Amino acid sequence: MTEPVPVSSRAANIEYAIRDVVVPAVQLEAEGHEIIKLNIGDPIAYPGLPTPPHMVDAYVEALKGGHNGYSPSYGLPQLREAIANDERRKGWDATPDDIYVCHGVTEALQLIFAAVLEEGSKVLAPGPHYPPYMAYPQMYGAQTVEYKLHQNDGWKPDFSDISSKMDDDVRLLVLINPNNPCGTVCGPEDVDELLTIARAYPNCIVVADEIYDGLDFTGRHVSVASRSSDVPVISLNGVSKVYYAPGWRIGYMALHDPSHRLSLVRDGLERLLRSRLCASTPAQLGYLAGLTGDRAWMERYGQKVMNQRDHCLKRIAGIEGLEVEQPGGAFYMFIRLTDEQWAVDDKDFVLRLLHEEHVLLVHGSGFSPELGKGHVRLVYLADIEVLDEAFDRMERFLQKHRSPVAMS
Repeated sequence: MTEPVPVSSRAANIEYAIRDVVVPAVQLEAEGHEIIKLNIGDPIAYPGLPTPPHMVDAYVEALKGGHNGYSPSYGLPQLREAIANDERRKGWDATPDDIYVCHGVTEALQLIFAAVLEEGSKVLAPGPHYPPYMAYPQMYGAQTVEYKLHQNDGWKPDFSDISSKMDDDVRLLVLINPNNPCGTVCGPEDVDELLTIARAYPNCIVVADEIYDGLDFTGRHVSVASRSSDVPVISLNGVSKVYYAPGWRIGYMALHDPSHRLSLVRDGLERLLRSRLCASTPAQLGYLAGLTGDRAWMERYGQKVMNQRDHCLKRIAGIEGLEVEQPGGAFYMFIRLTDEQWAVDDKDFVLRLLHEEHVLLVHGSGFSPELGKGHVRLVYLADIEVLDEAFDRMERFLQKHRSPVAMS
């Protein structure tokens, strides 16, 4: 038998739980089963939250108007200006030169990791977290170290744990706010405490992943850059979640450099950006329409998302075997599995629930092998009727498989 061509260890070790669980779901669909998919944070995959028409119209007009060629590597000038204006509204003095448009936040992360990390570097990120924070740093010989979140206190950051894990090798300190998968919203006092810790390490940059900032139900969210007078911050945001256009793959990084320490990093980022040409030109024009047009629709969309969150909280409270901390933002529930057999093997719960009840969630250990274990992530954007059906099936599954310890 011919030996297969070897694959790099980098690729062989990559996992992306959110889409990995889709593989068995696709097989079940091929067999004729209908799956309730609550696994992926794609807001337009669910009814009632379409991409705003004026943004779609702008995208279509860009295509029809011939805006199909390459655009500047750092982004269209008019879009960089609009993003800078938006960031200034959040409380810091952003300029268009601070804005770099990317193929979504995921590409921005790849560029930041490539520009900053080397062999032996560390990324300090919350556990649980969005999977690329664990997957990509290893490609550069770096290591992701997870800091704890308080599971029984709204998944707030454990600042003593952050302090204990900081050292001179930590080049990037990550705050995902609101958090994916937990929905935690950090307010000004939390952000200030994080910046105080980072301040002691001059080679450390704070990465503020704020892609869900427009889905804050607490009123406490603040831009990290707006709170920093000295610590360098790279803010990440884009069109996917708050503007409901994830397939456009347009995001950005905004460099806040109050102490003028990022000149070398900026040069490295710009070299990398030029080498990959540009982000989609017509999609950038669609995003521009969202930033410069009427935003009254956002309140209506946000209210719908919050109403569905509240409905899910009530359903979970009535199901034995499930517990959840109320999320303050985004559109995820990070649900605790209290039955012992699932608490130790959440992936088995997800796969068996999929095969027996045809409901697709994501195992919490896919967001952190240790700190996410014993949980599942649920996207609560489906219609109430669909969510209720999913919860009915989950309750039936839990009752069927309840362990003797849980029943006693």
